[in-house]
Amino acid sequence: MWNNEPGVINNESDPIPPVYRVQLVCERKGVPKVVSSPAAAAKVISRFLQSPDREHVVVLMLDVQKLIIGLHTVSVGSLDASIVSTREVFKAPMLANAASVVVAHNHPSGDVSPSREDIEVSYMLYKAGILMGIDVDDQLIIGEKANYFSFQETRTGPYGSGIPAAFLAGSI
Repeated sequence: MWNNEPGVINNESDPIPPVYRVQLVCERKGVPKVVSSPAAAAKVISRFLQSPDREHVVVLMLDVQKLIIGLHTVSVGSLDASIVSTREVFKAPMLANAASVVVAHNHPSGDVSPSREDIEVSYMLYKAGILMGIDVDDQLIIGEKANYFSFQETRTGPYGSGIPAAFLAGSI
């Protein structure tokens, strides 16, 4: 029960809640680079993903000048699927004070065509970015030999001309 007297602690036998410290740990140093285009982002991410046999979801975190803060692996899936949790996508960017992100996943088959699920996830992440105050600059699908699909370049999903009413209403 709450004690209504300001500055008074009930008694010393009250349990103390757990105390946490949130920290983002850099596992490997890299060379800071400005990401000026989807192609530049795809090049950086492709080097990181080099021929994986399963789908990986990664987030490239950027500062206000589009300088790379870092890259974080969100999830590792199976041959043809991966789990994309909004919470996991934005956890590292929040801790890193990222101004924007580029979210990417690979298609081990090499075919960079987006699936219906890829497009649905693009809406979900774009909308979450608006709510979190972190711009989702682009979402990429990485294939083989520097082949990629950019939602922003192709004006696909939430990057298209005109946002569907279903997206604004929250049903996408």
